[in-house]
Amino acid sequence: MGDLLDWIISFLFLATLIIIVIYQLTCLADLEFDRINPYDVSSRINRMVLPEFGLQGLLCLYYILTGHWFMAVLSLPHLFYNIRLYMKREHLADVTELYNTYKWEQKKRVYKIGHIALSIFITTYWLIHSALGDI
Repeated sequence: MGDLLDWIISFLFLATLIIIVIYQLTCLADLEFDRINPYDVSSRINRMVLPEFGLQGLLCLYYILTGHWFMAVLSLPHLFYNIRLYMKREHLADVTELYNTYKWEQKKRVYKIGHIALSIFITTYWLIHSALGDI
């Protein structure tokens, strides 16, 4: 039962992460189609960056504490990338450069969605495997 609970909590972490990244991608799409100005886009994205980084760090720590080593190793590249962005002070969207860099910002978020989606698929597999094992 404990392993099943671990995978449910992991799934909730990942679902929250993917929702945050999709929200950021939606804001960038709104900028691309001139539905919103760059100042509002950057403030909305910047408001979500630190919670995203914190959740990713907590998720990696959670995997380590629960002994899911494969998932911890799988989540490390995303975590190290976020740490590198934070250390180089490139984690926030710059309002003055947003029109010039929004394609790159979109690519970053699409790759993050792909990584999180892979993690969700693996977590869903282990969630089902644990649920069927407890029957």
